[in-house]
Amino acid sequence: MDDQVKLNPNKLVQFLNKPPEDFTKQDIITFIEKNNIKMLNFRYTGGDGRLKTLNFVINSMAHLDHILSTGERVDGSNLFSYIDAASSDFYVFPRYKTAFVNPFTDVPTLDLLCSYYTREGRPLESSPENIVKKAHNILKKRTGFTLEALGELEYYLLSEVDAIYPIIEQKGYHESHPFSKWGAIRREAMQLISEIGGQVKYGHAEVGNIIHDDIEMVQHEIEFLPAPVKDAADQLVLAKWVIREVAYKYNLEVSYAPKIIVGHAGSGMHIHSRLVKDGKNMMVDKNGLSDTAKKLIAGYLQMAPSLTAFANTVPTSFVRLVPHQEAPTCICWGDRNRSVLVRVPLGWLGVDNMIKDANPNEPDEVTEHMDTQTVELRSPDGSANIHQLMAGMTVAALHGLESPDSLKIARDLYVTTDASKCQGLKRLPASCYEAAEMLLKDREIYEKHGIFPPPMIDKLASDLKAHNDKDLSEKLFGNADALKELVNQFIHCG
Repeated sequence: MDDQVKLNPNKLVQFLNKPPEDFTKQDIITFIEKNNIKMLNFRYTGGDGRLKTLNFVINSMAHLDHILSTGERVDGSNLFSYIDAASSDFYVFPRYKTAFVNPFTDVPTLDLLCSYYTREGRPLESSPENIVKKAHNILKKRTGFTLEALGELEYYLLSEVDAIYPIIEQKGYHESHPFSKWGAIRREAMQLISEIGGQVKYGHAEVGNIIHDDIEMVQHEIEFLPAPVKDAADQLVLAKWVIREVAYKYNLEVSYAPKIIVGHAGSGMHIHSRLVKDGKNMMVDKNGLSDTAKKLIAGYLQMAPSLTAFANTVPTSFVRLVPHQEAPTCICWGDRNRSVLVRVPLGWLGVDNMIKDANPNEPDEVTEHMDTQTVELRSPDGSANIHQLMAGMTVAALHGLESPDSLKIARDLYVTTDASKCQGLKRLPASCYEAAEMLLKDREIYEKHGIFPPPMIDKLASDLKAHNDKDLSEKLFGNADALKELVNQFIHCG
């Protein structure tokens, strides 16, 4: 049986006995008919990065076929702030490979992610999924590489204080129940994310444990497996929705905010990536980290100031990005160093002996597999517009691969010690306002090849500047009440 089918938790994959990429309209109809599905949901990402919903009651076979064959109209001006209300009608059309059984509805319901199209039936230039698609197609055409990515999704669960086995502040990393709370919520979310098509790697309790005003805040993380950037973006948007739904079911509040209490661990959304060609990970060669990987890193470093416009979209993002924390502030990279902007984590190179040492009864042969080396961009947080971020990272990857001085940049910006000291290094923007200025400075690179439409860049920069957070740290210094109010304002960003 195909590896994509065997043990796959997606109910459609199990029933149809084929991987999602092979789903057809008739497959969807057959599943609906045989599994007593009564409703259909179209899901699509809005300009705010959140998942939107359009509900259908299935009235007849003809009605179902019509929905799946023609899509539906939506008002783009209410989904995207940069769309003029005078010409805002768009189509949303389902992508069959994304179909999943909705795990939260009482009535059996099938959901499908959709793409946006214009009145002429062309992909909407500025729609979230199309920007990533355009960027990735250009990268593949010009370099032959596929960019794969995975997100580390950190979040806090908020509840009343549990006096039994009290949590220890800032000591939650990989802790187990009962010393860590709400692991059952995390595990339920992981299972449901897997059932709707997300490729989950693992989950665990994170560092952040906070008790404040009789509220207990416990941090968790779910990490994903590498996928092409567009799929990686989709699964992060879906995962955030699932986690919120599961938490809501148990009367819990969840926050992806970059900071919820100043002085305690914030929540990032680190993005790992790798370049693949012909099924082979191109990030390593016989000498270790490859020149291709170093060019990718250089691209991220060169574009890092403007990438913050996609990755860090609320003022409290820059309460997290402060010196002497694990969140980066300086533009540099290093090996296994958690204070750098781009980190090269362990990649299982040359450690095939572990299986034999831990399990003496195993044979000496080691199964061949594509190595797992990635590089990790550590600046993004839960406020990020995920599709814009993935598209921006793809543009940065292309820029690094094509820039003649990329290897020199990588050489010059490599650090081996604590990068938080930032000696002689350029820094990330310190506010949304500065991030907007960096985006406008680099806009030609993002708009090249028609990837990011100019009106989108203009509107994004305008929205960031509207936070009026220039010199934020100076304005809030010593003002605990104002800082608390700011944090609360963006507690449910993303």
